Amino acid sequence: MNILVILYSMVLIGLALYGFNALYFSVMFFRRRQNFRRHIPTPPMTDFPAVTVQLPIFNERLVVERLIDAVAALDYPADKLSIQVLDDSTDETMALARARVAFHRARGVTIDYVRRPVREGFKAGALAYGLQSAPGEFIAIFDADFVPPRDFLRRVMPHFNRPEVGMVQTRWGHLNATENPFTRAQALALDGHFVVEQTVRSSQGLLMNFNGSGGVWRRATIDDAGGWQSDTIAEDLDLSYRAQLAGWQLTYLPDVIAPAEIPPLLTAFKRQQFRWAKGAIQALKKFAAQLLRAPLSPWQKVQAFLHLSGYLVHPLMLLLILLGLPVILYTDPGTLRLSALGVAGFAPPVLFALSQWGAYRNWVERFAYFPFLVLFGAGIMLNNSWAVIEGLSGRNAREFLRTPKFRTQNGLSRASDYILPVDWTTWGELALAGYCWIEAFLALSRAPGLVPFLMMYALGFTVTAGLGLWQSRAYLTRNRQTRTRRNMRGSAVRW
Repeated sequence: MNILVILYSMVLIGLALYGFNALYFSVMFFRRRQNFRRHIPTPPMTDFPAVTVQLPIFNERLVVERLIDAVAALDYPADKLSIQVLDDSTDETMALARARVAFHRARGVTIDYVRRPVREGFKAGALAYGLQSAPGEFIAIFDADFVPPRDFLRRVMPHFNRPEVGMVQTRWGHLNATENPFTRAQALALDGHFVVEQTVRSSQGLLMNFNGSGGVWRRATIDDAGGWQSDTIAEDLDLSYRAQLAGWQLTYLPDVIAPAEIPPLLTAFKRQQFRWAKGAIQALKKFAAQLLRAPLSPWQKVQAFLHLSGYLVHPLMLLLILLGLPVILYTDPGTLRLSALGVAGFAPPVLFALSQWGAYRNWVERFAYFPFLVLFGAGIMLNNSWAVIEGLSGRNAREFLRTPKFRTQNGLSRASDYILPVDWTTWGELALAGYCWIEAFLALSRAPGLVPFLMMYALGFTVTAGLGLWQSRAYLTRNRQTRTRRNMRGSAVRW
């Protein structure tokens, strides 16, 4: 058999593996749908332990006041609740945060503005620094774009009645899912993880993860697992695995929702995905040997490796595309066995449909945006593949690039100085779009079975690159106009 066919088949097998695993999660979710769809009762609360809420902030002027106000309004005994605003900002966020902290402190809220002398370790470093002075026995964490409900702690804390529980994660909600088809697609992707995957992992005793926000840690668990570490850029996933390997149990509550904003700009979304992909691969490298030796069942180990390596799907898909053209030109495509890939290809629509069915009454309307998720999921393949390469190679190992936040008002995100320009991946996406269009044209006569996949990739790269260029141009134009008006007002005042 031609070496190209062998390589192509191996890539197909790799992709099919992850596809069949997604089908496993879908089947487990559906089989126990009555348990997953029912309301999880909150255990009676006999005591109110001390809780410190940590808010790691870096240049979040559009959302920092909303976050602080929401956390200050949490319904929990005042003498048991303390708040730390961990601010590493370098812009006007500092003044806004200080003022809001002072306002709530004057109202009797136990809230501190914490600023470290040196910004080392990024978010992990900020959390570790705040932990040194945190009085709470439990630590709740919210990123800047979250708006926790008032009853959040009252619904979460009773689940720590079991002493083996080291962390409780809640489901992320979406403040701006209906803003546009792009945010709709992201909401679908997040629901697939939070509604189906996290629910099954928690219920089946599989290793799961703290998602970085919207969760509460037992402080003893953090200390026992070695504290916050910054040798990966996925500090949440890192601590989660260290805690579980140390014997602690993590719990997930799908019925408790912590709303957050979805990145409305493609450049912000790509940065977020890059960090998640790279951090997951770093964690895979860090824990691979420990997982093999850990006292876990074989199935738990298999699922842990699939969990940490999930972003390998993107370089596998990229390799499939790149190999496709020489396979079409120089081999007999009829020798390819695509049936397994075809079956595994049903996994994404099934899993995401179940996520909407399990969480929303209008699930059909929400799932109607699945084609946009397919396009953007294919389009960011190059971005995430590069993240995997950096994670495997150790390049820029501790470079933590934050995701800019944009305050949503009346369904529209405000422009800000945090806009990111397009990078080289956008031009790479355009090049890959052209490659896929050529590949699809040639496949029409030689391998028609490949045409639907190639058309999907071609459209995905085209739409993703086009949206990135359009959004960056539109938002940068608005920002230039805003800065011009500010400068004009400033000149008038000086005059």
